[in-house]
Amino acid sequence: MKLDYGKDGIELTIDPNWNTKIIRPVKQLPIENPIKAIRDAIKNPVGNLSLKAIIKKRKKIKSVCIVVSDATRPVPTHLILEGLLRELLDYGIQEKKIRILIATGLHRPSNREELKRILGTVSTRDVKIVNHVAADKKSLIALHNGDLENPIYINKYYYESDLKILTGYVEPHFFFGFSGGYKSIVPGLAGAETILANHSAENIASPHARFGIQEKNPIPKHSSRNAKIVGVDFTINVCINVDHKIIQIAAGDIELVHKRLVDYQNKHVFKEIQESFDIVVCGNGGYPLDLNLYQAVKSMAIGEMCVKQGGIIISVNECREGVGVGQDNFKELIFSEKSPEEIYNKILKKEIVVPDQWQIQVLTRILMKSKVYLVSNMKEEEIGNIGLKYADTIEDAIKISLIKHGRDAKILILPNGPQILPLINI
Repeated sequence: MKLDYGKDGIELTIDPNWNTKIIRPVKQLPIENPIKAIRDAIKNPVGNLSLKAIIKKRKKIKSVCIVVSDATRPVPTHLILEGLLRELLDYGIQEKKIRILIATGLHRPSNREELKRILGTVSTRDVKIVNHVAADKKSLIALHNGDLENPIYINKYYYESDLKILTGYVEPHFFFGFSGGYKSIVPGLAGAETILANHSAENIASPHARFGIQEKNPIPKHSSRNAKIVGVDFTINVCINVDHKIIQIAAGDIELVHKRLVDYQNKHVFKEIQESFDIVVCGNGGYPLDLNLYQAVKSMAIGEMCVKQGGIIISVNECREGVGVGQDNFKELIFSEKSPEEIYNKILKKEIVVPDQWQIQVLTRILMKSKVYLVSNMKEEEIGNIGLKYADTIEDAIKISLIKHGRDAKILILPNGPQILPLINI
């Protein structure tokens, strides 16, 4: 069988003697003409004035800011932009008034090759393209939210634009509950201090900061509270299938758009299972989601959902970028020679307060529950020294795991990353 891995996938030969269960997502056919469907959604918004009506009401619009996802996300942004720009041009908005802002959060800027993938033919048009830089105070504006000590730092150009449009995609997120919606603003366009407050150790430690949970999750609550002060005029979000093709589109009011697509994901992504497993094989859904080890932690959190205490997660991620370009704090911590327990407790005690601490916090939490073998393009000496294990192949990792748990150990294989997520129903 094949698992999502990089751009081409990775083969796994299953021994018929293994006690194996495979869970795949239900096939979801892509929308045949996504650009037309995007334009239709823009013209028929959910709970909001149409974009045309907003522009007509504003009369003089000197600047338009369109926010898009960065290179770590598989959303086909170029299709959304193509449909959106055609609408804006029809409504009399000139390209020179438009700026496309890459919502990087604290990720590194997208490079030229990645921008081509994100923007498609839009990259050759008369539209200015900018990467958000969370550490650049000159590009940020401080807004007060009632907390004088901790103002909201947000991208200045976005905030000062006459027309603010968000794009993105909705899928379960390993501590935010779901991506999309207000997440494009905080953390997407926020300053480093605001992101650190959103991704604080206390928030990440919440038992509700998990895949698919929003109601009691402090992280999206913090995001929405602050993002509402910043504001947004129009939102276009989509859902995608295993091939990263668009299957659902919603446009209009940010909260209603997000709710509609979250409801869709809740019906199609989560799969009830009756037991936990000794061994769980899972990845992050292929390129660009498995671009580096930093992003691969998300796949380990998928395994955490259904692995037994003391079990083994086999994380299958290409990691063509290694640990991750620009993830210096994460790299330093995975090479700190400390135990997962020590790192986790230091983060909770605020003895470690740095960007990327949330990824290490989740990783160490997982390592305290189970062993994690990494199958990737990385060398053994590159994966750190805090507990991650190295394996050349998935088969090798399974054979090692069976030595520990016995030949009858129960193995779960999740070949498509967050496209299908197991929920234990006990």
